[in-house]
Amino acid sequence: MDQQSTKASRKPRADSVRNRERLLEAATAIFRLGGAQASLEAVAREAGVGIGTLYRHFPTREALFDAVYRHEVDILADLARELSTEDDPVAALKSWLQANVRLVATKKGMIEGLQLAVVGSSELKAYSYERMIGAIDLLLERATAAGMIRDDVSPDELLRTLLGIFYSHGPTDWQPTALRMVDVFVDGLRKR
Repeated sequence: MDQQSTKASRKPRADSVRNRERLLEAATAIFRLGGAQASLEAVAREAGVGIGTLYRHFPTREALFDAVYRHEVDILADLARELSTEDDPVAALKSWLQANVRLVATKKGMIEGLQLAVVGSSELKAYSYERMIGAIDLLLERATAAGMIRDDVSPDELLRTLLGIFYSHGPTDWQPTALRMVDVFVDGLRKR
């Protein structure tokens, strides 16, 4: 076995995995506040690592934006699985939709960077769409099977409505309004 094959097949070191996670958490916080122009040095500083460590994990700004966005989408997909065991499927759906505010808050600060990350490729969009639709389907199916919400709304329609709620508001103080509109929307899905 050659040296490159051995390196590729090795499991990452625990400190490397921890550093990557700290970088993702720091980048999420920094990008949420500073947008696409946020300093990568600030991200490294917030994570408690050197800039070289950041570049080893994320060789470009776009790679870091991509990783942060995927990380947020994965958190939402995992949350849907956790919430799918809750006693009240409508409350679970509402909780998950409200958790999307966090993703959008991060994304709003990253719009320029995300545009750079997805230029020439729709792989990031396809990845996030698949994960989000799967999460919505899991929660919607459970609530409709319980007879608690209407059964004529598809996961795609719910995702499009959610995006409309999030992006119809201005750049400042949009989150309280978005949360209220999510509540109104879920209440409208309930069977009467």
